[in-house]
Amino acid sequence: YFAGHNGLIAAAYLQKAGLETVVLERRHVLGGAAVSEEIIPGFRFSRASYLLSLLRPHIYKDLQLQKHGLKVYMRDPHAFTPMLEEGVGGRPPRSLLLGSDSEKNMQEIGKFSEKDARAYPVFQSHLEKIARAISPLLDAPPVDVAAINEGSLRRRVAALKTLRPLLQCGMDAQVQYGIHLTAVLNCWFESEPLKATLATDAVIGAMVSPRSPGSGYVLLHHVMGELEKERGAWGYVEGGMGGVSDSIASSARAHGASIFTEKEVTQVLVNQDGCATGIVLKDGFEIHSKVVLSNATPHVTFGQLTPQVLLSYSVLLNCISQIDYTSPVTKINVAVDRLPNFLAAPNRSDSLPGPHHQCSIHINCESVDVLEKAYQECKHGRPSTRPMVEVCIPSVLDPTLAPSGCHVISIFSQFTPYWLEGGRAWTENDKEKYADSVFNWIECYAPGFRSTIVGKEVLAPPDLERIFGLTGGNIFHGAMSLDQLYLARPLPSVSSYRSPVKGLYLCGSGCHPGLSLNLNG
Repeated sequence: YFAGHNGLIAAAYLQKAGLETVVLERRHVLGGAAVSEEIIPGFRFSRASYLLSLLRPHIYKDLQLQKHGLKVYMRDPHAFTPMLEEGVGGRPPRSLLLGSDSEKNMQEIGKFSEKDARAYPVFQSHLEKIARAISPLLDAPPVDVAAINEGSLRRRVAALKTLRPLLQCGMDAQVQYGIHLTAVLNCWFESEPLKATLATDAVIGAMVSPRSPGSGYVLLHHVMGELEKERGAWGYVEGGMGGVSDSIASSARAHGASIFTEKEVTQVLVNQDGCATGIVLKDGFEIHSKVVLSNATPHVTFGQLTPQVLLSYSVLLNCISQIDYTSPVTKINVAVDRLPNFLAAPNRSDSLPGPHHQCSIHINCESVDVLEKAYQECKHGRPSTRPMVEVCIPSVLDPTLAPSGCHVISIFSQFTPYWLEGGRAWTENDKEKYADSVFNWIECYAPGFRSTIVGKEVLAPPDLERIFGLTGGNIFHGAMSLDQLYLARPLPSVSSYRSPVKGLYLCGSGCHPGLSLNLNG
């Protein structure tokens, strides 16, 4: 139940293997956070998640997703960081534009530091080496600790083999990316715009700063993504991110799976022997099965849907309550009647996009200190007064999303708390005030931006929880901190995807490997 992308992938594989599978989704649309919705007439948005990279290549192939309609627009260049500064000698302000062309990358970085321009390709090779070593961990369940300690010789050997990727990447890498990212970046680079741009991938979606311990790991997780055999590449899905979910659902249906929307699961049925036997819908209708897979967060699965009287293991419930679901994210979906015109890269015309328009456009990324200050404000219950803002305009590459000449813009912003200062809940006025602040900052880099807006939607952390079932508004189903990864995701006792209730399994992003579009287990 819960037809997010991971649940759909699990259903497709199970049905393909010959098991009769039924998928139940609470909302009117499939995909969980990977959905496309026309929330403003004529404009189709990736309402929550908005970029594709972490869908594992073997899943793409096994489920024949291209055959089932998945089309991806590759972005190159992929990152644009404009500076908020006065241009010199009548020239525009500086900016940083990064893509797959190494020569161009070095030229761009050289505007800020020749030393960094030379170091960047070496740094990329360093990340690639570590990503290659760790990548197999994403396609395998966590090591079976019980097998190592108590299993047969054959089981022990098989379990130990799963540790090989960790050993191959070496202690230096494990230590480096276990400390805070700023320390890692300072070893390589001196220019603040480059460091801040790279740091965004380490803190995106996470209630951490570049100076938080372990922040380097999420950067690694992002470069382990792959599109069109290009590691670390990110793309736009035609028709929005719902195209991913729809193609997976189509593959599952082609193998015989039954998929239903507007069917809200309210309880997991458990018999007297403590075994899951099915589910109960909101209308009281029962569906019986031999196995139940939950694509909901561990908090929802165990705290809301599993009968508490049967969860006599209070230690598990207490541990579940300790999982960190903190979210710093407010997603703003905006419809505009023309492209933003950045001071650092002036438009040739209102309708003709430049290379930078297809990128993740990083606003307020002049330095790591700017990101740190934004984080510190949020820690004290205040939305950042100078937030970290990532602007994406998928309609530059995908004309199906907006009327001619118009565009859809995804604004992924942080840092914003779930509860405001004093424990106060968000109001519509609070959301309007925060959105105005974000728009004002974009206006500083692209004058006239506000006048192009024809509609918007503001989703603060509580909205992400209410609409998409993301506990705490956390886009990863739980923080990607080092204490909540691998054997500890979501807890050591349930890291094998099996729950203490026989026949009840977890298959969402709250399990290893975490944030990726992946089949878990």
